[in-house]
Amino acid sequence: MATSDPVYLRVVADIRRQIVDGSLLPGAPVPSRAQLTRKYGVGETAARHALRVLAAEGLIVGRVGSGHYVRAQPVLLPLHRWRLHDHHVPFGADPGPEDVRVTCDRRSETATATPDIALRLRLGGCATVARTHYVFRGDGRPIQLATSYEPAGLGEPGPGAGPDEHLRGPAARLAALGIKVTEIVEQVRTRVPQPAESDALALPAGVHVLHVERTHWAGDRPVETSDIVIPGDRFRLIYTHAVQQ
Repeated sequence: MATSDPVYLRVVADIRRQIVDGSLLPGAPVPSRAQLTRKYGVGETAARHALRVLAAEGLIVGRVGSGHYVRAQPVLLPLHRWRLHDHHVPFGADPGPEDVRVTCDRRSETATATPDIALRLRLGGCATVARTHYVFRGDGRPIQLATSYEPAGLGEPGPGAGPDEHLRGPAARLAALGIKVTEIVEQVRTRVPQPAESDALALPAGVHVLHVERTHWAGDRPVETSDIVIPGDRFRLIYTHAVQQ
């Protein structure tokens, strides 16, 4: 590390190395600020900042009145994104093992499309959209957030729809409205979660989210677009594509 780098980075690099190579195992206590100042010859401010950076990276967790400990790195569960979206799979993804019970909280409203959503749905300025917020849970634990946008007037499920109608894939629900989805486009990125997302998903400090921007097309017309937020410390996305012979 360059000598011009802040001294706290030397502490961060060494603690990070010990965690990565297993010298400090999950659950092991991390040296206190006083111990760091003595071991590395840095000031208390640098020691405090080093611990803050390690916590922000998700490598350690603080416990009030007890100090900092190495955070156990979770095993990432597969979250399948299917090329052909099943009618009974919410948002085109398998939320986890088959024995996990998936539930969903749902809230719908009409809203004025933001410039970004208007562009994604090819709508004019000040267009109205149907906006639906979802919180998916697996065995009661939040596992996925989603916000879906559709042009106003597409319609709602009929009176014969069951209580779990919102858990069906969007392609199936749109088909029930007479709209045939011909293409689904997804863009994936990682980002820092917004505070409300961290609260809703119970994310530890330093954990990023996977953001899936997905749009359903009927021919050359976008008929639904969604922002799907997935905890980056719990899932890995798996895409399956059929190969034409």
